[in-house]
Amino acid sequence: MRKYSIFLVVLVGFILTSCDAIDRKYQEGSAVVVNGKYLYYSTLDSLTLGLSTEDSIRVAQQYISQWAKDIVMYDAAKARTNPSIERLVEDYRRSLYVHAYEEHLVEQNMPKTIIDSTITQLYNRISGQLLLDESIFKGLLVVYPNDAPKTQRLKQWPRQIIDGDIRTEDMDQIEKYAYQHANGYELFTDRWLTTSDILKFIPIEHATLEKHIRQQNQIEISDSTQTYLLQLTTKYLQGEKMPIDYATPKLKEIILNDRQIEFLQKERERLYNEAIQNQHIVFYDK
Repeated sequence: MRKYSIFLVVLVGFILTSCDAIDRKYQEGSAVVVNGKYLYYSTLDSLTLGLSTEDSIRVAQQYISQWAKDIVMYDAAKARTNPSIERLVEDYRRSLYVHAYEEHLVEQNMPKTIIDSTITQLYNRISGQLLLDESIFKGLLVVYPNDAPKTQRLKQWPRQIIDGDIRTEDMDQIEKYAYQHANGYELFTDRWLTTSDILKFIPIEHATLEKHIRQQNQIEISDSTQTYLLQLTTKYLQGEKMPIDYATPKLKEIILNDRQIEFLQKERERLYNEAIQNQHIVFYDK
């Protein structure tokens, strides 16, 4: 016997005598019926699994009460609602079906491979619109205690930059120094970081860092305990055009979106013509 069965007899009796519009027809396995909507024991069993008798009664009581209130409120609202709401509901329901079907079509049938030349062509056409909201850069960040030794040598090593890269022998020295003395070390010569990205590591205002980036490639900032040495090997400033490798994810998104629009337009046209051919759409003269 369910732990909340006696409670349900009392609660259901209360609901049945409190709601004038209750449908009293019984369905097998049902615990409560309100206006023709059924709540089944299986639902309550899953809610109270593993609970004590006292907790089971409390959980069942709360759930049934809220469920019944939701039903009667919905039915009352539906009975008094303007017919235009029904049209809105139907339009929304239809749009959900269409959206789900379109997602399925796109996932199953639309090609997603994009060749480099397509990306390059789009970049050349719209690069003037792809402006940076904030500066981006590649380089490295070393965080070291204010009393760390030989910091002047550390500042000199990354200055030797060839084609956007720090010389291998200098990188070896920097990594060795960072391992021995630094509190933190981040090498990002192979990827772009934004001003916002680097602010996670450096205690400075966004506008102040943007000003430093605009003016110099080696930025040194100190607080009471440590120094942050930011060396930029390549940079593009706020307001400048995005480099193509940074813009590529956005370009791919634009290309795929355009493809999707074209693909779905063709699919709608195909379904429309097919419906006419099969006489599922019939036009009548006046």
